[in-house]
Amino acid sequence: MEQTALRPRPMPGDGGGGGGGSGGGPDSGPPGRRPGRRRGRPAAVLLGVLAGMVLVLAGAGLGAVGATVVGAGGLAEPKRQTRAAPAPRSAPPAPVVTRLGVEVADDRRPGALVVAVHVPGPGASAGLVRGDVLLAFGTTRVDSAADLARAVSRARPGDEVRLTVRHRGGGYRQLTAVPGIVT
Repeated sequence: MEQTALRPRPMPGDGGGGGGGSGGGPDSGPPGRRPGRRRGRPAAVLLGVLAGMVLVLAGAGLGAVGATVVGAGGLAEPKRQTRAAPAPRSAPPAPVVTRLGVEVADDRRPGALVVAVHVPGPGASAGLVRGDVLLAFGTTRVDSAADLARAVSRARPGDEVRLTVRHRGGGYRQLTAVPGIVT
């Protein structure tokens, strides 16, 4: 039985000879090539540098856009004070928005389906539960979620309002809610 000789694997950059009988020595590679250099190295370095430049420029571009947006609001530059600062104007009061404290969606039939009730809130205090369908808000008929939103926005905070509700089981009920300002 003949035994095979173990030969070491060539090291990277050796050119593949492995030291045995193929030319000048371990550093000799294909003719015209300098030993120890790889061919794809400059292209990889160039690609890495270009990718880095693109990322830096993109970041600078985003920073410039951010500075422009912030500068438009007056936050990017320090404000210069004049000798006599004008008296600060008080902003007009925000309009009061009435809320019922429920989230609704359109139902297949007329009415607004209650999908969530905020606790604590006017809807929870009135006895609304998830799955109820609001059919009337005061004297206003509710055919959709938009109808309910309009009716609630017209109501005054603190006034009692009658709600006509169809429960999930099919029964109808009259509930009294006090819409308010939900924070």
